[in-house]
Amino acid sequence: METIKTTDALAKVCEALARSEYVTVDTEFIRETTFWPELCLIQMASDDTEALVDPLAPGLSLDPFFALMADESVVKVFHAARQDLEIVYKLGNIIPKPLFDTQVAAMVCGFGESIAYDQLVARLANGRIDKTSRFTDWRRRPLSEKQLVYALADVTHLRDVYKALKSQLEKSGRLSWLDEEMAVLADPQTYDLHPDDAWRRMKMRVKKPIELQILKEISAWREREARASDKPRGRILKDDAIYEIAQQQPADDAELGRLRTIPRGFERSSAGQAILDAIARAKAVPKSDLPAVPRPAQLPEGTQAAVEFLRVLLKIVVEEEGVAAKMIANSEDLEQLAVHGKDARIEGLSGWRREIFGARALKLLEGESALVYRNRKVEVIPV
Repeated sequence: METIKTTDALAKVCEALARSEYVTVDTEFIRETTFWPELCLIQMASDDTEALVDPLAPGLSLDPFFALMADESVVKVFHAARQDLEIVYKLGNIIPKPLFDTQVAAMVCGFGESIAYDQLVARLANGRIDKTSRFTDWRRRPLSEKQLVYALADVTHLRDVYKALKSQLEKSGRLSWLDEEMAVLADPQTYDLHPDDAWRRMKMRVKKPIELQILKEISAWREREARASDKPRGRILKDDAIYEIAQQQPADDAELGRLRTIPRGFERSSAGQAILDAIARAKAVPKSDLPAVPRPAQLPEGTQAAVEFLRVLLKIVVEEEGVAAKMIANSEDLEQLAVHGKDARIEGLSGWRREIFGARALKLLEGESALVYRNRKVEVIPV
C-alpha cells in the first residue's frame, strides 16, 4: 500500500475526490512532546477513491488538500472532528465546510453519549477496526503495511457509517439538528484560544480574587511560552505549580524556590523571573478591579426539587426520542430552567430542543403537567 508523497499526485487525487458528493477524512498525529499537533498522515475516501497522504514527505505541499477542504460543494465527513479540524486550521488557516461529524450524528440518532468509533463501525458498517496500531509512533518512516491498513480502514468504514447515519437523520427529519453543533466546530474561536483566556482551562482551586488574578497572569504567560517554544503546557509549568504560586504568592526567587511544586533551580531561570513579574503585575491591580472568584450558584429554596423533576423529564425524553441527554440539556441548564423558567437563557428553549424538551419542561414547571408512576414506569400527564 502506497502513500502520496508528491504535490502532483496529491492534486490529482484531490481533483478526483472533489467530484464526489462527500469525502471522509481522518488524520494521524503526534502531540505528546509538542504544543501544536504534528501531522503525520492524512486519510481520505469517497465512493470510488481512497488515498493516504504523507505530509512529512520532502517537498510535498498540502495546498491541494486545503483547497479540497475549502470546497463547499463537497461534504467533509469526520468522526470526533475537533482535533482534526484544529490541525487543518493551524496548518491551512481554514476550517473544512460543510461538515458532518458522525460522533455528533450518532448522539442524535440514539447511540448514546459515548459510543466508540469501533462499536459504531460494527453496528452500522458490519466492520471491524483492528486497534493494535492505534498508539504507534506515526512519525517513524517507513510506515508498516499494518499501520497503513489500519489508517485507511478508518475512512473506508466511515463511508458506510456516514451513509447510515445520514439516512436515519433524513428519515426522522433531524438532519438540521446537527446545524448548531457543526456551527461550533466551524467557528475559528473553537481552536484559537487567546492566551489571556487560558485560565479558563484550569480548575477553580483558588479562593481569593488576588489568587485568581495571579492564576490568570501565569496561565497567560505559560500559554505564550508553550506556543512560542512548541512544547506542551505541562513542560513549561505544571498546573499544580500555578495553583501553589497563586496561593503562596512568592515575592522573590528564594520564596519561589521553596515551593514544593517548583523544580530545583527553576527560580534562577528567566522563566522564574517571568513568574515573579507576573505576580507583581497581579498585585499591582487595584483591589476594586480584581476578578471575582466564580462560586457555585446558590439556588433558591425548593429549586433542587424542581431540578430533579426536570431530570426525570429529560430521561423520559431521551428514551422517547432516542437522543443523547447531553445534546439536549446539562445539569446547569436544568438549574437555569428551574430558577428562571421561560426566561432561562439555554439552548433547551430554542429550536428542536424546545420542541422535544423545553416546551414540556415549562408545562411541568408551571403546573400544567405532572409526573406519575404507573404500570412500572414514570409518565407525563396533563393537569
